[in-house]
Amino acid sequence: MSRVLLKLSGESFANPENNFGIQPDIIERIASEITHANKEGIQIGVVVGGGNFFRGVQESAKNMAQANADYMGMLATVINAVALKDALDKNGTQTRVQSAITMTAVAEPYIRLRAIRHLEKGRVVIFAAGTGNPYFTTDTAASLRAAEIDADVMLKSTRVDGVYDKDPEKDKSATKYDEISYKEVVSSKLKVMDLTAITLCEENEMPIRVFNGTKNDNIYSALIGEKVGTLIK
Repeated sequence: MSRVLLKLSGESFANPENNFGIQPDIIERIASEITHANKEGIQIGVVVGGGNFFRGVQESAKNMAQANADYMGMLATVINAVALKDALDKNGTQTRVQSAITMTAVAEPYIRLRAIRHLEKGRVVIFAAGTGNPYFTTDTAASLRAAEIDADVMLKSTRVDGVYDKDPEKDKSATKYDEISYKEVVSSKLKVMDLTAITLCEENEMPIRVFNGTKNDNIYSALIGEKVGTLIK
């Protein structure tokens, strides 16, 4: 049986016109694809970002201490985690939210062995509040949780259909990689994930599949192990 860690950016939940808030039809589609894969026996952990809320207040956070701004970002991920849980609950999918910051009214505390037990029982586990520490991105949190739950692969959902040698949204001559090494991603300074996240995956021999999660059925395809996007290994 396969166990995967799915990383969803906060923006993937948002209205594409302004990248803010939660678009009901989008979160319902994402939940539907996760439910579909879960019913096929795939064990699924999810890490959510918070950019769809935090980016909107980033300007006012510029003069804040970095740690305080990071805590605000972590709280934004909890909003997204609860919203995704609600959408999965409506599909009849048993779901648990575990938060790295203790808030027992809305989520379980993050406990590694409990998370693994939930996965073994067929529940989807959504990991919120990043690592619980400032200065770490949610990509790093996803790499860490993937290693902790002993996932087979980390799946990073983005707006583009893989890793390119240049930014495909700015340069139409960009070439897509079907497969690339961790070292090549770092040496070529490809902006896939931050260096800490990439290094953590490399050290734990955790393959990363980067794919376009905005296309219908792509999240489902990635979850069941189809070759979508780019594989980093």
